[in-house]
Amino acid sequence: MKYSMEAQSKLVPEMMDVLQERYRVLTYVEMAGPVGRRPLGEMAGLSERETRTMMDLLRKQQLIDIAKNGMTITNEGKEVLESLKPTMEQWSGRLSLANRLKASLGIHAVKVVAGNSDIDVATKSLLGMAAAKMFVTHINKGETVAVTGGSSVASIPAYIDIENDASNLLFVAARGGVGQDIGLQANVIAASFAEACGGSYSPFYYPESLSAEAHEAFRKDPSVLKMIDLYDEVDCVLHGIGDAQTMATMRGSSEEERVMLKKTEAKGEAFGYYFNRYGEAVHRIRTIGIQTDQIERVPLLISIAGGSSKAEAILSYMATAPKQTILITDEGAAIDMVNRLT
Repeated sequence: MKYSMEAQSKLVPEMMDVLQERYRVLTYVEMAGPVGRRPLGEMAGLSERETRTMMDLLRKQQLIDIAKNGMTITNEGKEVLESLKPTMEQWSGRLSLANRLKASLGIHAVKVVAGNSDIDVATKSLLGMAAAKMFVTHINKGETVAVTGGSSVASIPAYIDIENDASNLLFVAARGGVGQDIGLQANVIAASFAEACGGSYSPFYYPESLSAEAHEAFRKDPSVLKMIDLYDEVDCVLHGIGDAQTMATMRGSSEEERVMLKKTEAKGEAFGYYFNRYGEAVHRIRTIGIQTDQIERVPLLISIAGGSSKAEAILSYMATAPKQTILITDEGAAIDMVNRLT
């Protein structure tokens, strides 16, 4: 197939541009459907006329259905996307990017999706879709799954599609609350995962803004001790990776702490730890959650983060990430990371 596609592109060079555009639009329909013409055009960067032409073409090929509530992908459309995926991954260069990062970072796998989360809102959804497929592919029945907060992890549940019974899955918050957006809190996201999978969840209410005295008292509470024990049984962790200064802002960190993070050259944050470019933890916040020694023993680790602005943060965490880690990222971050590693 590889050589056939190369030969065809030599003869008809515009073919790959057309193929990639139609593939991208069909992917957006699968991701957002049912979706209207206008939002689809905005996601794909197409004019209204171009979007209408594309819709008609995909409908005639029986790849999408069009109804009053919007467009949805057909089973045949899903089969076409799945069949084309290996070719598109290789032709776009994303497979090469993923392989280079996997080798450089020394982790289990890397998946690179199209776009840059910093400038394309739809890319965040593509990250969520890719992470959901990776999760469904690797998860087994009766697993305990810990999830962190953040917009990247929050994008995953909407795309989870488990055909078999998953009622034995238990989702737990990997840490306490961060920031003011309730929808991006680990507790809420854990509940969203449980709803998507038909499983259950165990809430964990711990505000990170507690004083030292309140923190010490809180960690002795029976419910907290039970959660800490539960972290030893976690089989899967899905987590984001934050930019150090951005996370400090979200937490309302003091000026003194922010200056300290700059002096220690903190680049990324995960699980309450701030890492420098070498993966060394230069600061740890006062929190209760899953610990790094527990993470090392987790069989399935899925990290999800994208956007070129996150490249340094991702590299800082991945410098010492457990070898079983699977990274889901986008082209914006992947290209920047490869450039920094060469």
